[in-house]
Amino acid sequence: MNRHLQYLLDLTLVLTRKEMQVRYKNNVLGYLWSLLQPMSFALVYFIAFKIFMRFKMENYTLYLLTGMFPWQWFANSVNEASVTFTGNASIIKKINFPRNLLVAATIIKDAIHFILCIPVIMLFCFIYDSPISITWLYGIPILLVLQTVMTYGLSLIISTVNLFFRDLERLVTILVTFLFFLTPIVYNYEMVPEKYRQLLALNPVAFLMTSWRGLFLSGQMDWNAILVTLVWSVILYGLGQIIYKKLVWRFAEVL
Repeated sequence: MNRHLQYLLDLTLVLTRKEMQVRYKNNVLGYLWSLLQPMSFALVYFIAFKIFMRFKMENYTLYLLTGMFPWQWFANSVNEASVTFTGNASIIKKINFPRNLLVAATIIKDAIHFILCIPVIMLFCFIYDSPISITWLYGIPILLVLQTVMTYGLSLIISTVNLFFRDLERLVTILVTFLFFLTPIVYNYEMVPEKYRQLLALNPVAFLMTSWRGLFLSGQMDWNAILVTLVWSVILYGLGQIIYKKLVWRFAEVL
């Protein structure tokens, strides 16, 4: 059992390293792209909402970044999920190994980039005189685990189903964009009309993103939001495992 677990860990590490190398191949700026993408979006939304629409919100730049960085991890992993198996068809056909590790490696790669972005959030906290809380020490690992499990489950569903319904690849990009604007990232949770706030519980990532922001901005953990996120994580992980196990035996014939 220990030998099998060690094999899975080693294989996941190798696949993650491969994903990192592919991402930065012929890429001069390398890690900086992980910062520039969410920061550029944050700049666009700052101009649109703070300058043009005159949002009355203090430290709006920091507010945006604390939502954009975790969102970018989620969005990148989910968008890449649709091509995870199709993009690794040659490996899947030639080598016998747990295919779901390809999905796990992609998510771990994006999680590493997110972790490397946390010092940037700390820098902006310093710039805006926002205190860094001791709560970060346990809050970050908790949210990291929840987001990893949730993203893995959803990505496993998408990557598996896309092998049989290739149009899903294009649909995912559209749905992720819709999900972004249905999640309190560029706006505050309190801005949502009270009669619609309960509907946010139907959005798997809404309370996850507000939990990240609450942790970074005030050092608080909303345990009700954490519970909702945990439920969604378990549901998506379970569905992902069921769908994957039912269809994995057909991967080679449809690739």
